[in-house]
Amino acid sequence: MTSKEIYRQLCQQEKSIPIFSRDWWLDIVCGQEQWDVLLLHDKLGTIEAAMPLYMPRPGYVVMPAYTQTMGPWIAAASADSKYTSLLGKRQVILGELASQLAHLHVFQQNFAWTITDWLPFYWQGFRQTTRYTYLLSGLRQPSRIWENMSQQTRRNIIKAEKKYQIQVRRNIPADEFIGIQRQTFQRQRLAAPKGEAVLRQLIEVCRQRNQGDIWGGYDANGQLHAAVFIVWQENSAYYLAGGGNPALRQSGAHSLVMWKAMQEIAAFTDHFDFEGSMIPGVERFFREFGARQTPYFAISKGKLNLWKRFLIHLSKRRQ
Repeated sequence: MTSKEIYRQLCQQEKSIPIFSRDWWLDIVCGQEQWDVLLLHDKLGTIEAAMPLYMPRPGYVVMPAYTQTMGPWIAAASADSKYTSLLGKRQVILGELASQLAHLHVFQQNFAWTITDWLPFYWQGFRQTTRYTYLLSGLRQPSRIWENMSQQTRRNIIKAEKKYQIQVRRNIPADEFIGIQRQTFQRQRLAAPKGEAVLRQLIEVCRQRNQGDIWGGYDANGQLHAAVFIVWQENSAYYLAGGGNPALRQSGAHSLVMWKAMQEIAAFTDHFDFEGSMIPGVERFFREFGARQTPYFAISKGKLNLWKRFLIHLSKRRQ
């Protein structure tokens, strides 16, 4: 069996593998032929670590669209392991993975926040940039979340529901969501993410698997004010994408839609990951829900301008 075949079996058995690193997700965002996986086995042949890789070109490992984090997955250690032993073993595993990646022209991956030690990659010549996500626990205790929100977020939720009579619906059409997402990027004067077909497929497959959906807020005239696309698994939900009508921002609908969606998602998980943002306004929106700022590592190696030249070359081929 190939490493990918073995990994597909592992994904069927191991619930702790993050949704962004599961085989079905990678098939969509990378394409079935453009991802592979590194596997490490212990002396008994048991998989002790796995690291999926998106490789759009030989020698280039980067992040696929609509995927916030990847990085290594390491099997859980026994509960009685000493910290020094646990850390030493994890460093050996991470060092082996880093050594297998050292030959690449370009490497860019965001590691999940659960990977708190990147020293073995540093020792192999990789670089690191710290980024932040926002984590919220206790979805099944909505009163506590409400108390920890900022006053501004609570006011927006009440305003949207009482003054503007916004009704939140689940399972809204993908076309409406993508349209309002475009409007948001236009307002921010940013290019919309490429890969609209990938986004549509993610929405379709996540709905089929009951692991994701879109919530939207509509007024009495049927206008869509704001919408969010959220995916989940047992250990966490993730804010994947969202948007709002720039002409209707004063309604506070985005806060209400997020709040109602989190209450429904509590049926699947008790944890929520806002997936962070480096845009100041978006960062503040996430933070004011009472979520805890949590760092994660963006690991890189190689001359990044090589990757930029490859993207330009690829775009010309597609014209």
